[in-house]
Amino acid sequence: MRARRLRTGLKGWGGVGAMAVGCALAVLFALLLPLVRSHGESGGPDAGHGLAHSSATRAAEECADPEKQTLAPSGADGPTIDEIRGREGEKRKLIVGVDQNSYRWGYRDPNSGGDAELEGFDIDLAHRIAEDILGDADAVQFKAIPTNQREPAIQDGRVDMVVRTMTINCARLEKVAFSAPYFRTGQQLLAPKASPITGYDGSLAGRSICTAAGSTALSTLEQDREDGRLAADADLGTTVPNQLDCLVRLQLGEVDAVVTDGALAASQAAQDPTVQLKGDPFTTEYYGVAMKKDADDLVRRVNRILEQWRADRTDGWQSSYDTWLSPTMGDDPARSEPPAPEYLRRS
Repeated sequence: MRARRLRTGLKGWGGVGAMAVGCALAVLFALLLPLVRSHGESGGPDAGHGLAHSSATRAAEECADPEKQTLAPSGADGPTIDEIRGREGEKRKLIVGVDQNSYRWGYRDPNSGGDAELEGFDIDLAHRIAEDILGDADAVQFKAIPTNQREPAIQDGRVDMVVRTMTINCARLEKVAFSAPYFRTGQQLLAPKASPITGYDGSLAGRSICTAAGSTALSTLEQDREDGRLAADADLGTTVPNQLDCLVRLQLGEVDAVVTDGALAASQAAQDPTVQLKGDPFTTEYYGVAMKKDADDLVRRVNRILEQWRADRTDGWQSSYDTWLSPTMGDDPARSEPPAPEYLRRS
């Protein structure tokens, strides 16, 4: 509109000189406009968007390897650990967000009778952290939280940490801090054995796929469909608060397939002999313990605990794998154990 008003005002000038002046002003305006916008001085709606886009781009570039964006291990105390230890009486516990429905990760065994306690691979790790910080492996208050509430539970201070098959990724690092990886997995497909679906391929065209809201599975599928790696007519409309709900939807015939971490998919296949993993994992992801962004002392302590847990061949990572995961994932843990951790260089 501004350029148009400029041209209208020039109509009465007449002559070649007027036209030359008009063109010069138009060119000058065109050259100045990007500079004004780049410094955020324009009042238009694109100004903030440009800055936000640049910030997001820089953040993405800086987060090429999210599993390496964690602090070096330390046994030193700090304000977060002091606060946990300062809780009195029965409240002197580590508050941990977990799942209670993920078979062999965090679940209550209905066959154990009475008030079944939580058990599984993630639960073992939570007990190990409590033992180190509070001197008592049972000094844990478990809070069952759905998949889509893991980050808010940390940010709102409802829990000290989340140990719940939570994949480390760049988007989550904007909201929470992570430990070094403690498990390696990848997205994989779960479908009925009799299904013609063969894996993460063209056989998903026109199929309905269930994922958990807020999961890396959903974000991966949405991006792949946009980029053409997933059929454009694949239906991603079914999302659930808890990942296990997808298995129920699959059993009821409401969806054709489920996409989730291969480690969880293997556990679900073990629960239901009518379904199976289809194809190989199509991503590589790592689970980490999630904590508040400013809880540096707690992040460092957890990283030290993880190093000790992995090195402990009697009652450590290997023992927990053998107890909980080998029945569903096999006797060789090599593909599930993460590589040696790398840490940020800052002190």
